[in-house]
Amino acid sequence: MRNVDLHCHSTVSDGLLSPTEVVSLAVKGGVDVLALTDHDDTAGLQEARTAAESHGIRLISGVEISVSWDHLTVHIVGLNIDPTHPELAEGLMKVRGGRLERARKMADGLAAAGIPGAFEGALSFASSDQMIGRTHFARYIVEQGKARNVSAVFKRYLVKGKPGYVSHRWAELGEAISWIRAAGGIAVLAHPGRYKVGSAGLRALLEDFKNLGGEAIEVVTSNHTQVQVHRFADYAQHYGLLASRGSDYHGPGESFTLPGRLGPLPSICKPVWQAWS
Repeated sequence: MRNVDLHCHSTVSDGLLSPTEVVSLAVKGGVDVLALTDHDDTAGLQEARTAAESHGIRLISGVEISVSWDHLTVHIVGLNIDPTHPELAEGLMKVRGGRLERARKMADGLAAAGIPGAFEGALSFASSDQMIGRTHFARYIVEQGKARNVSAVFKRYLVKGKPGYVSHRWAELGEAISWIRAAGGIAVLAHPGRYKVGSAGLRALLEDFKNLGGEAIEVVTSNHTQVQVHRFADYAQHYGLLASRGSDYHGPGESFTLPGRLGPLPSICKPVWQAWS
């Protein structure tokens, strides 16, 4: 049975390792098929592909798009995409442009809470000002000794109702799915267990996702419990969705598990990778 990991991040977005290092770590974890899925950017794919070829593993071109749905931020992974497709490239550029404006507002809120210089500090952890995000702010705040780790920063400063939180409109769900499909890819609803929407809200999200052309759901991911794995396997079967498996790896000390260390998909699932095998 192949070891497939279809959700990982590098320094191109908010990961701690370069694309080459992510591939090397995946190889050590026994991964046979890897997708690099940086947030809203595909700039690391060529480097990752070169590294994957040198190690003899298969790289799937991917991306994770930030989406606004019903006052909630959700993430849609695109797998097996053509990263050069104009519709996808233009859409991702639009999403990245919104990150800079949000970051400046976040820095203003953090300054008012006694953390000056947060924009410049967060930028020192980001690959560019267009890719700056909450994780980069969190790393800066930890560096300043204001919290013990990134998780603690989010709870204290960066979630709704806290001083560094800024609401933002990302891509629409239908836009993200259409960009992925135009680029020849498959749209996957990422880590559905994270969304605090309740059962009715989750069903509404899945119905919208399916009706707009979404084709798969992440069933096995690092922060899903076994109960959730089987729950989302049932949802995949009910809605006629393919099932994906990905660690959502970001880097040492910031991830629940390493690439390749996930459990298998439940037997009732149809794996998303069968669509291109």
